[in-house]
Amino acid sequence: MVQTSALTLTLEEFLKLPETEPASEYIDGHIIQKPMPQGEHSAIQTELAPAINSVVKSKQIARAFSELRCTFGGRSIVPDIAVFLWGRIPRQENGGVANVFALAPDWTIEILSPDQSQTKVTKNLFHCLEHGTQMGWLIDPQEQSVFAYLPEQPTMLCDEPHALLPVPEFARDFSLTVADLFSWLLE
Repeated sequence: MVQTSALTLTLEEFLKLPETEPASEYIDGHIIQKPMPQGEHSAIQTELAPAINSVVKSKQIARAFSELRCTFGGRSIVPDIAVFLWGRIPRQENGGVANVFALAPDWTIEILSPDQSQTKVTKNLFHCLEHGTQMGWLIDPQEQSVFAYLPEQPTMLCDEPHALLPVPEFARDFSLTVADLFSWLLE
């Protein structure tokens, strides 16, 4: 169940709060706790991030992160998978990955959980696109479909098993069909 806090906090006050399990997001002045991931969600997320990284991370093109807090444009969200171009990954002085990501991902991926509002998730995807994200995916395990969102382009529905899923140009070497994605639920 998604919980919304009645507290009215600023973004800065929200960021000082302890993290919750599952994660809470700050959206339009409201604190909204994400639902606890369940089996289908977890299976897809566990397989998808490493699959993307096997193609883009090894070449230092980009890197996929699971459950990473991204704070930008007055919101603080936690996409299921956030992919950042290699040169945009915030770094510490020693070159290691920084803890704070105060920018939109280049590719954001959300996996719909049971009882989760598709509208709220879609609003987060649109927020990302408005702040420079190149592509957003909304994966619906129950419908075995993927909605692909691109800036200033019509939304694409991918539900044909052998259809290749669209990817951002930087990930053009990553190839995955709808059937391949949802086969992870059968393993």
